[in-house]
Amino acid sequence: MFLWLALAAGLGQSSVDWPQFRGPNGSGVGPAVEIAPEFGPDKGARWVADVPPAHSSPIVAGDRIFLTAVEGGARKQLAPGRVVDPDGKLITLCLDRKTGKPLWRREVPRPRVEMYQPTNSPASPSPVTDGKTLYVFFGDFGILAYDAATGKERWKLPLGPFNNPNGHGSSPVLAGNLVVLLCDQDDHSFLIAVDKASGKVKWKVDRPESTRSYSTPGVFGTGKDAELIVPGAFTLISYRVETGEKLWWVNGLSWQPKSSPVIDGRMIYAHWWEAGGENESATVTEAFEDVVKVRDADGDGKLRASELDERMRRGFDDMDLNHDGAVDAREWEFYRARRASRNALLSIQHGERGDLTSSKSIVWRMQKFLPNVPTPLLYDGVMYLIKDGGILSAVDAKTGEVLKQGRLTGALDTYYASPVAAGGRIYFLSQTGKLSVVNAGGRDWELLRVNDFGEDTFSTPALAGGRLYVRTRTKLYAF
Repeated sequence: MFLWLALAAGLGQSSVDWPQFRGPNGSGVGPAVEIAPEFGPDKGARWVADVPPAHSSPIVAGDRIFLTAVEGGARKQLAPGRVVDPDGKLITLCLDRKTGKPLWRREVPRPRVEMYQPTNSPASPSPVTDGKTLYVFFGDFGILAYDAATGKERWKLPLGPFNNPNGHGSSPVLAGNLVVLLCDQDDHSFLIAVDKASGKVKWKVDRPESTRSYSTPGVFGTGKDAELIVPGAFTLISYRVETGEKLWWVNGLSWQPKSSPVIDGRMIYAHWWEAGGENESATVTEAFEDVVKVRDADGDGKLRASELDERMRRGFDDMDLNHDGAVDAREWEFYRARRASRNALLSIQHGERGDLTSSKSIVWRMQKFLPNVPTPLLYDGVMYLIKDGGILSAVDAKTGEVLKQGRLTGALDTYYASPVAAGGRIYFLSQTGKLSVVNAGGRDWELLRVNDFGEDTFSTPALAGGRLYVRTRTKLYAF
């Protein structure tokens, strides 16, 4: 707790604020909320605000709530599993924390319209604030900074276009005087740090080790020793905040990570899950030069869908990262990495440098019962994992021992929102709007109530100033 309170104080924020995705330094833990376990759309709300849809999560600072959204427009099918929203307006909203009434609204420039996966949104990244300035990111534009009080634009930094067929999920974070954003994609992945006052790029590092991922980085430590903990496809990397220098890394992990790292003192927890990564042993795939000798019928040194067997053709779109109709040596190596990778939740003790893949810094590793999207929650020494189907696991954070598993009866659903906790209770919000209230307790966790909000939700709740904020597809509730 001392770490994120120090960070909040250094940013001029109150410890009761929720300044970024999953709150102070992405912990998911907030101050106590005194509400009865039973609440919902028609019971217990201090106020309800109509808001346009989006997958981004609300953040809270001072007397204001900030969120992003897509207003109007309609999805159009572009290809199987890919959609666009060409007419929607990308907006940033500021609401009054006490009443939910709108204070200001700003439309974001949209120079292009990028495709995304149907369970995503053009407004999935959550804002971040230092209490004075609000920072937002949209894949169809880049980063913008607004005066938090008035909504006046302070600066903007166009980025992209991006090559991520599923859309974006990574949210910006603040690290000292920098706004940091992860831009992993099918090719030309990078991490960028921008001066928060001016919008000028301080450094940008390429990430050739990673393709598409959707994680939000974590910040370890403060001052000159601060590090960025960045999950990516197949890898976890630490960078020096001041310079972007690569400090240490862990390889052999799975593709398309979605969750954020969890930081507790000297311990770092990070998790990857992707379909096909459940196997205990790696799958060996031939080297590119060997496959080309056998399958390259036209002799161009690349592999086309027509030259591959039926199994490989089914996944050709994900193999062809630059979408030029052929797979080259680089793309084949990423395919091999996917075939050999495994899902994992890692517990890493900070201290070493370099390649930690096989080092003693990895205290324990867990490969089963892992979530797809939600970030694990560390609360009172216990890691809580919510897996699709409403399977809740409590894990001892020191040893990796599974303390208790069970289903959230009444919420056997898909989960995109990450769990949050306060006052001894944990809140799990499912895709169809089932919000489970659980008494924390490791081996003795107990499901108290499942509250039905009656519509889809992908946003992680916020806990700030004694209130719980829940965003559904069309509403924002304050309890």
